[in-house]
Amino acid sequence: MTGRRLSTLLASVTAAAAGASLLTGCGVLPGATGGSREPVTVMTWAPDQTRATNMPGMPAMAQTFARWVNSQGGIDGHELRVLTCNEQNTPTGAASCARRAVREKAVAVVGSYSQNGRAFMAPLEAAGIPYIGGYGITEDEFTSPLSYPVNGGLAALLAGHGMQLAADCDKVSLVRPDTLAGDRLPKLLDAGLKKASKRGAVDIPAVEDATEYTSQAARAREKAGTEDGCVAAVLGERTQTFFDSFRRLPASAGGARADDADASTGSGTSGSSDSDGGSPIRISSVLGSVGQPVIDRTGGARSPFEGAYVTGWYPEADDKSWGPMREVVKEHAFADNRVDPTDTGVQTTWIAYTVLKQVIESLDTDVITSARITEALDHGARVDTGGLTPPLRWMYEDLLGAPDFPRIVNHEVTFQVVRKGRLVAQKPGFVDVGPTVTNRG
Repeated sequence: MTGRRLSTLLASVTAAAAGASLLTGCGVLPGATGGSREPVTVMTWAPDQTRATNMPGMPAMAQTFARWVNSQGGIDGHELRVLTCNEQNTPTGAASCARRAVREKAVAVVGSYSQNGRAFMAPLEAAGIPYIGGYGITEDEFTSPLSYPVNGGLAALLAGHGMQLAADCDKVSLVRPDTLAGDRLPKLLDAGLKKASKRGAVDIPAVEDATEYTSQAARAREKAGTEDGCVAAVLGERTQTFFDSFRRLPASAGGARADDADASTGSGTSGSSDSDGGSPIRISSVLGSVGQPVIDRTGGARSPFEGAYVTGWYPEADDKSWGPMREVVKEHAFADNRVDPTDTGVQTTWIAYTVLKQVIESLDTDVITSARITEALDHGARVDTGGLTPPLRWMYEDLLGAPDFPRIVNHEVTFQVVRKGRLVAQKPGFVDVGPTVTNRG
């Protein structure tokens, strides 16, 4: 027998054996879902191990979601393949992640965090790749026609936070990043305050990656005053550093001392009491800058955040609506401590992948492309998130159309407060801040 005939015979035998093993369920390739439909590749990025805000839980949640759906046969028979990328909190890093998504033929970028919208949106737009459920921190996420946000971003949080503080605060100091994105925050907070005829906040810019904020803390305390004064800080991961500096301020006439308050009362008054017997200064923030993981790390019920007001996008972490996510994390995160179900980034990623899953299922096709996903989203795909958000849809009539934030479709927030070391609802349900965002001065 010649070498050529022997090779042909061996190839035929091998192919027949492989076909038989696949038909009988043996020898299935690792990671295959058992269906004939093509895999779906997506990307999730976030900064990790940087000096500013880090969100390692978002890519970790994406991988957890993929393990879950693939264990169930994939999404409508499609194996879900998740690429992850460290965005590094830099424009170069963000652009690099976006170019990699294009190069590796991702059909969507899902549940990601970046402050560098201009750097990542241009490559995605050029390739026609939709950006689904980003964290909501950049203007581009609410202006690009290829962005499909699941929350109202910082615009909704700050406008809502102003409304939340207006009930109890006479004067407000806002400490925020000295960045282009940070420059927008004071007007948004003021819009919420002025809805209740309150004066605008004192704007205190601060370096986002500082190691201490003593001077900013002193100015914030001074400007808030001692009669129903409030200090709000929105510095991402450095918010904890700011309030540590605030807590350490020395007592002074007309001032406040953050470590004099009884942190065990859970009364809703936080921070400190005036040395002359005046009203305590309340501290506050928004989810993403303060969350349950931060409260736990800083002492729980004895945390400096006890009694703080916090505005969020979603229900409190103990709400039953998070049950399905918690079950998936329990079964498929494999003790990965980056996946904290109380973390806002993890929660946003879960919701973003819920959108992806329902859109792919609605397509019912063997091949999923970025164009098909975009078309479905633009033509009325409606997503039910199980009560974590209002039903989501991105048709023209669903867009808020607010100046600078036209792509907002979910303009509802939740008012929360820290009591006995837990973030709980200050008032039940969602608060619509759409008119406040739209009509801000």
